[in-house]
Amino acid sequence: MVYHVLNRSAGKFKFLNRQKDFEAFENLLIEAHALHPLPILSYCLMPTHWHFVPFPRRDGELTAFFRWLAHTHAMRWRVAHRTVGYGHLYQGRFKSFMIEQDDHLLTVCRYVERNALTAGLVKRAEQWRWSSLWARDNGPDNLRAILSPWPVDRPTDWVNHVNEPMTLKELEPLRECVARGRPMGSEAWVRKTVRRLHLEHTIQREGRPQKKKSAESNARLKTSCVPVPPS
Repeated sequence: MVYHVLNRSAGKFKFLNRQKDFEAFENLLIEAHALHPLPILSYCLMPTHWHFVPFPRRDGELTAFFRWLAHTHAMRWRVAHRTVGYGHLYQGRFKSFMIEQDDHLLTVCRYVERNALTAGLVKRAEQWRWSSLWARDNGPDNLRAILSPWPVDRPTDWVNHVNEPMTLKELEPLRECVARGRPMGSEAWVRKTVRRLHLEHTIQREGRPQKKKSAESNARLKTSCVPVPPS
């Protein structure tokens, strides 16, 4: 399964605020990959959060990588900024959802790699130094080495495609998958994945289910609504 993985800082704090912060996280990413060689398709590091699109091949591989990455980053960041004991750096455990390996995967990778452009941090997505879109063609060998081949064909004009604005039709399903952990794909694939992995809670409607009224309670309701004639 391919996943989209996201984690945010506590209170939208800019834990990647200076170039040194980004460089330290990038080096940590290379170290994490050496310890837990998780195939990574795309990523983007942002001042308050990060996105990854990994392709784990074994059970536990995803959790081992991102647990070590976030835990080690939080410890080293606190030490480097002399704020040990000041509380949590991350808002909690990372969020993730599965992606069908077709055009849905291309949509998610495009969303991830244009994140800095969407936030107005650059004029072109490939100018953002802290993403796979930049690293794929410009990064050092040890950084490019963490990127794996995609299970789907990447369009030849991918960079231009990433820079094209995304429509609401593309964004709304993706945002809902982020919020609820719902698998992203075709309707048939989602139903199959939900059933196989017992993820029914991710597709259920939000809110409390309405209680079914019994025939007896309906009868009482009708009786109580009958107008009483004046005496």
